Amino acid sequence: MSAPIIKRRSPLIDPDSLSGLHPVLARVYAARGIKDPSHIGRSLKELLPDSELKGMDAAVQRLVIALEQRQSILIVGDFDCDGATSTAVAVLALRMMKVEQVDYLVPNRFEFGYGLSPEIVDVALALPKPPDLIVTVDNGISSVEGVARAQARGVDVLITDHHLPGDHLPDAVAIVNPNQQGCEFIAKSTCGVGVIFYVMIALRRALIASGYFQRQGIEVPNLANLLDLVALGTVADVVAFEHNNRTLVHQGLLRIRAGQARPGILALLDVAGRQRENLMAADLGFAIAPRLNAAGRLEDMSIGIECLLCDDADQAQQFAQQLNNLNVERRSIERQMQQDAHELLESLELDADEMPWGVCLFDPNWHQGVIGILASRIKERMHRPVIAFAPGEGDELKGSARSIEGFHVRDGLDAIAAKHPSLLRKFGGHAMAAGMSIAMDDLEAFRAAFDEEVRLRLNQDDLQRVVFTDGELSESEFTLELAEVLQEAGPWGHQFPEPLFDGEFRLLQQRIVGYRHLKMVVMPVGGQLALDAIAFNIDTEVWPSEAIQQVRLVYRLSKNVFRGRTTLQLMVDRLIPVS
Repeated sequence: MSAPIIKRRSPLIDPDSLSGLHPVLARVYAARGIKDPSHIGRSLKELLPDSELKGMDAAVQRLVIALEQRQSILIVGDFDCDGATSTAVAVLALRMMKVEQVDYLVPNRFEFGYGLSPEIVDVALALPKPPDLIVTVDNGISSVEGVARAQARGVDVLITDHHLPGDHLPDAVAIVNPNQQGCEFIAKSTCGVGVIFYVMIALRRALIASGYFQRQGIEVPNLANLLDLVALGTVADVVAFEHNNRTLVHQGLLRIRAGQARPGILALLDVAGRQRENLMAADLGFAIAPRLNAAGRLEDMSIGIECLLCDDADQAQQFAQQLNNLNVERRSIERQMQQDAHELLESLELDADEMPWGVCLFDPNWHQGVIGILASRIKERMHRPVIAFAPGEGDELKGSARSIEGFHVRDGLDAIAAKHPSLLRKFGGHAMAAGMSIAMDDLEAFRAAFDEEVRLRLNQDDLQRVVFTDGELSESEFTLELAEVLQEAGPWGHQFPEPLFDGEFRLLQQRIVGYRHLKMVVMPVGGQLALDAIAFNIDTEVWPSEAIQQVRLVYRLSKNVFRGRTTLQLMVDRLIPVS
């Protein structure tokens, strides 16, 4: 793996125009185009209006009918963290509105695959209490056949989704999806849980106007209490942190830090060893989301959803521990798959010029539920689009794709389907991630088609990993105060990245701690300040090395709390030997 090119971000506006801020924070904001600190996204009053979402009126009208007529509502979710939080938000919001007959169903990925398929509709209709209305969350925009099956059986379907639509839309009673054609909602990166939260907000307002809560003799529910779930799903789905998403995540983080979160989220933080008081958006993505996703990857996402739904702290702790155990198992499987993938790549004996631009990997022993993580890991290693395949049912292979900037993987698959109509049986997704199924006999043909499509859309420079930083810090800027300022200046996330800095340091001490982590004491070249630093998951064949006395670091400022004492620590993202 070649070393990345390190580039420093250029300011998009004049940092001096951001008066009253710490100079480093002004520089960081200026590099992200923030013209005013109020544009960060903090207040719920700043959220975009739900009226801009196409299909909202029809969706609310159908839900009002369901509530007024006491119809049975079934939420059909997805088996990832966004799907789990979307399902929980829908169920909890409707329960807060005193809907008596609301339940959920999440397809088992190994039996049914993704979305509202005809087979899942049949399962829904065989329930003891069949639904009068199916509401999809985080899926449904491609479920043409499934919606048709439900409608033919007299069951209405309301779709809430955020994935890109295909050429044909399902014949649902309503579709709420910011990415459907004609939708004026500008926050196109809103994920599944954000969409269903917006639907519930609009429903609540309609019910207030109709006098529903007064007639039922119940208080108007405070749906802001669900923002912890919205924040979790938004971070986990790695959507762009545009203004609207930052607001949702910030408000959710405030509630979690204050202990006003679902018992399941607090229990997951506990088993992950994270303190809610200092919670960052990244903690949701690295600590909670993998544990929830482990259920959908290895068993049944219902375990994760039940953890989010339960109101009892002891029961939540039991679910959280079960999810933690599944995550440990998932890590073990993933490590073996990564080793298999690396051996497979090495066996090809290809140099950089011979390596395909679009990489397709397959092993008959790989676990279908973990191929998405594997594709992500290999993509990070090789910095090119990667698809990992595992055996499906019969002659089918299931694939999970992860991409790099510049290659919209869902559009790429769409182009392949147009050129080679028989290659892809199913596919869907968005810019950076997608899923698909192909015939086993078509693997080599698909490999060639995928590599060709990637080469058409990327150039050689795109395959060079570039790490952008916010420049160098002076010795006087290595302070806990600045670390706290930057921490609170977020939330940080995809396309609104947490500040990274770079510089050259003398390496004073180095040792391995934990599994593969390098604990260091470093000093800026030309300076006198000794600083603690840590790099996670390093190459133990290289580190520690007494021969390396100077390094270039790409790092974040972080607070390290140990035995009640808080100190400054550099969280190292890139560790490059200089001498």
